[in-house]
Amino acid sequence: MNYNFDAEIGGITLFFTASPDVFSPKGADAGTMAMLDAAKPFLVPGAKVLDLGCGYGLAGIYAAKMCGAENVVMSDISAEALRLSAVNAELNGLNPFPVIVESDCFKNISLAGFDLILCNPPYHTDFSVPKEMIEKGFNRLKIGGRLFMVTKRLSWYKNKITAVFGGVKVTETNGYFIFSAERRQSSRARI
Repeated sequence: MNYNFDAEIGGITLFFTASPDVFSPKGADAGTMAMLDAAKPFLVPGAKVLDLGCGYGLAGIYAAKMCGAENVVMSDISAEALRLSAVNAELNGLNPFPVIVESDCFKNISLAGFDLILCNPPYHTDFSVPKEMIEKGFNRLKIGGRLFMVTKRLSWYKNKITAVFGGVKVTETNGYFIFSAERRQSSRARI
């Protein structure tokens, strides 16, 4: 059984199909929507974007509409999530398609120099996955590139991102924490 719904993001209506096997299958997750709202000023034509842990593609498809699909990489470890991302890219008329990659964090992603990495990590498990996303993400961003991450937990994420990036901006929206960190020239990843 699939769920079909639309989501209005930044004045753009997008259409999605999702299955019970992916995160937030019945509609756009409020945390992801808050993260996209925070990232919107940086989602400009030509920006190179990675949707890390893309699920059915909500963030990546929005980024493709804003930045150009040829500038977007969407990745997930779940074959079902990737299948749905491709279905949703077609449903939303993306041509060309974003690059869609099956990858456990960065294991199958050789690209670097991203302007933005968008991520809603699986924060109900241990911290090993978000730890890798933050540490490896730092090195995949270009100087001046930004990581945007959303969770319902504050302390661990704030401390980890600050340790790796040298600072982080945190905003809270409806119980979600949106983290924005810039890779600055003087920053050094402590990995």
